Amino acid sequence: MNTRQDGGSNRLDDAARAGWLYYVAGNTQDQIATTLGISRQTAQRLVSLAVSEGLIKVRVDHPIANCLELAARLRSRFAFDLVEVVPSDPNSSSTTIGIAEAAAAEIERRLRSPTPIVMAIGTGRTLKAAIEQLPPMECPQHKVVSLTGNISPDGSAAFYNVIFTMADRVKARSFPMPLPVIASSPEEREMLLNQPMIQPTLALAAEADVTFIGIGDLGPKAPLYEDGFISESELKALQKAGGIAEIVGWVYDREGRMIEGITNDRVSSASLPSREKSLVIALAMGERKLPGILAAANRRLINGLITDERTAAALLASV
Repeated sequence: MNTRQDGGSNRLDDAARAGWLYYVAGNTQDQIATTLGISRQTAQRLVSLAVSEGLIKVRVDHPIANCLELAARLRSRFAFDLVEVVPSDPNSSSTTIGIAEAAAAEIERRLRSPTPIVMAIGTGRTLKAAIEQLPPMECPQHKVVSLTGNISPDGSAAFYNVIFTMADRVKARSFPMPLPVIASSPEEREMLLNQPMIQPTLALAAEADVTFIGIGDLGPKAPLYEDGFISESELKALQKAGGIAEIVGWVYDREGRMIEGITNDRVSSASLPSREKSLVIALAMGERKLPGILAAANRRLINGLITDERTAAALLASV
């Protein structure tokens, strides 16, 4: 698809979103402008475009309408501060398509703000796919901080750690964590985290205004295991202890409670920023990740979610 077609498609998506907010959700044009991060004049033009393109009848005649309704229900059910639901591709088994693009748009929108922010970044396949879609930007006013170490067990750079890719794309001040993802012992972890060069990064991560993280499942093909961060015996021990998913290495159970010991006492990741003072957005979709998303939402490990229609519907059916 060429650039002009892409632009037209995105414009109709925006128009459908504005039309739904105006005609279905009953938002004013000022509220739409605030929600979408645009001017009131642009909001007015988008609502008009939704009408002129025939998207508005009795309902919004566009696939995005179901996504908006699912997002509104998720926001209400889990008290999320941000929800984005993208259409599902019934012919795709990908766990990144759609949400990576939506996440990239959300990250870009926040980075384009002239007001300085601190953005914390996790790791994972979906987040990497999102960062790779960011356009080149000059954002010297912002700080981007990694929540996780960037060293694999063999000493190489962790493949799905995205802090350096992001720093190169957006030209913001970046703060990596030059640590192993999982230390060899609790004592080593304590020693590493107490290093003078690490303490400011941990403090900065705790102050993040917005955080983007992935959710890894703990099944037979758990990312932590497949990427070599934990052994098969450790994976089985975590499963036996009730572990179902992980966020930046921290493994939790179906209630969203952190597993005691095993690998959790060796994870060198920063703690998740406060969900009361900031926004922690998970990028996750798919059946394998569903239990982890549900537990994280119920326990309020996250207060934002970017997912797809099928996952959103499954989440609502699970409660």
